[in-house]
Amino acid sequence: MNKKKPAHNFHIPVMGLAYTIDSPIRVAQYGISSVISIIDDEIIEKMNSLYHKRNNFSYTEISNKIEDYRAKRITAYLDMVHDVVNIKFENFKQELSKSKEALNEYIDMLPNKSDLKKGLENLAEQKENFTENVWKFLESNLSPGSIDVNVMTKVDKDNFVKGEQLPVMYNDAHVSLRGFANSKLSSSIVLSAGMNPRLYSYFESFPDFFPNEKGELKKKIILKVSDFRSAMIQGNFLAKKGLWVSEYRVESGLNCGGHAFATDGLLLGPIMEEFKQKKNDLIASAHELMVNALTQKEIPVPTQPLDMKITVQGGVGTAEEHEFLLENYKVDSIGWGSPFLLVPEATSVDKETRELLSKSKEQDFYLSNISPLGIPFNTVKGSTNEFFKQEKINKEKAGSSCPKKYLALSKEFSPEGICTASRKYQTVKLKDLEVVKDEITLKEYDKRKTKITEKSCLCVGLVNSSYLESEIPIKGEKQGVVVCPGPNLAYFDEEVSLANMVKHIYGNENVMHQNDRPNIFVNELKMYVEYLKNEIEEFSESFTNAQTKKWKTFRNNLIEGINYYETLFAETSFFKNNLKTVELQLADFKNKIIGIEIPENVKV
Repeated sequence: MNKKKPAHNFHIPVMGLAYTIDSPIRVAQYGISSVISIIDDEIIEKMNSLYHKRNNFSYTEISNKIEDYRAKRITAYLDMVHDVVNIKFENFKQELSKSKEALNEYIDMLPNKSDLKKGLENLAEQKENFTENVWKFLESNLSPGSIDVNVMTKVDKDNFVKGEQLPVMYNDAHVSLRGFANSKLSSSIVLSAGMNPRLYSYFESFPDFFPNEKGELKKKIILKVSDFRSAMIQGNFLAKKGLWVSEYRVESGLNCGGHAFATDGLLLGPIMEEFKQKKNDLIASAHELMVNALTQKEIPVPTQPLDMKITVQGGVGTAEEHEFLLENYKVDSIGWGSPFLLVPEATSVDKETRELLSKSKEQDFYLSNISPLGIPFNTVKGSTNEFFKQEKINKEKAGSSCPKKYLALSKEFSPEGICTASRKYQTVKLKDLEVVKDEITLKEYDKRKTKITEKSCLCVGLVNSSYLESEIPIKGEKQGVVVCPGPNLAYFDEEVSLANMVKHIYGNENVMHQNDRPNIFVNELKMYVEYLKNEIEEFSESFTNAQTKKWKTFRNNLIEGINYYETLFAETSFFKNNLKTVELQLADFKNKIIGIEIPENVKV
């Protein structure tokens, strides 16, 4: 198994359904890890065909008529990505060992304090046996970035054939897991969106997730979580089945791209502090449970706890923030997502969408209600999906034709499920609204209508950009592009090369031209204050004791978070250039939070 240190201390998280669909092929040879979404088998099959042709591989289409075609498509694509990455990696090592210019360019992309960089710098100065020495060093010290995959645990729709429900193993997320498990990859699956007990139990069907005689895992589990409690609960659940969580990927609840899973006012800094203080508890608890489970299953038991990484992502924008998170919280890697949407060498984004993202300002990025999952969704104004959606609303044909049905999760009308962004669903709901139109105010009518029609077809919208960039024909009605940047992208305003973005991460280049960008922690705090205020203002049901208690807890958590930050900024050697500004901002937000009135006219 590969024990080489990663070349980089950042990774590119999954973005949408296809923005990182081929990112490993683009960046893994440089040692950069990235994550592919493996829910949509249709684009996966088309990208598989595309890359087979580009690499002159023999390609056999996997028809949607054969049994378990979705899982087989995913496996075939991941196997192809594995092969292409390895070919590109070997070619890259050859290039570095033969060209000092190429070697120096790569050295400039590496972390300043890395042993890999120091070793290559020494070799670059040597004149004798340059090619041989560089090759040997790379063979011993450089590995390609990990080809990881992502599955949203909640996107696990039951599937039917001729009205008959298929076994659970054919549910969408189960199929994706099986596709990854059967691939030749030795990498990780990132599970996001919370716990799915049925899906987690399905992992037991695949030996690659259990340790071998050497205590090694061929395939690993990464849990994306928003707080420590969630990590402990999910990690122990899996450990009881003999499954080890190799990484907890902590993401800001609001300062992130796509679906935003807000905490109860728990801020990123205090959350990371808890992970730092209690990491050993996480390891010890899971190890004990896993040992018992493996013993019962008669599977080799590791003598020591397996490796466990803690990583963090969401809203990081400067080298100083990057370095602070690494040093202060002792994390293993930092996720940089949205800024890479402006890097053509790293992500699959069409030209028009990339231009929209580069030109959009802070006020253009917003937390929307467009997701059929009913979860707040970070996006940007001015997308083509927004245009086509409004055009259909104006023509009284609201909703999508719903060709893929991955989010057809509402069981309101039938066990087979329906998507709230579909025309079928919205037509019924709009008719119901017309029945009560005369009984409500015009303002209330418009509000309810918007709530019905604002949902977007994410299944199509989140892959169209990749189709456009790859010049793959798009079939069906025009849906346009849905893009899912985090609000942090507001401070990046131009297309950037891969080399310059990586140098920016490590403080050797600056691709951010705005000087007034708030600190990562202040920015997230601002979002949470606005989130709480909006929650209270838009709450239309009768207030209950439970709801009031929840808001008070939220407010108290924010105040405690500010207290933590006040101490943190006073003691750290980082952020000294902006310390006064940060202190004033924290004081201002504390006053605003204290001033938020929690409704007390409760009904039990």
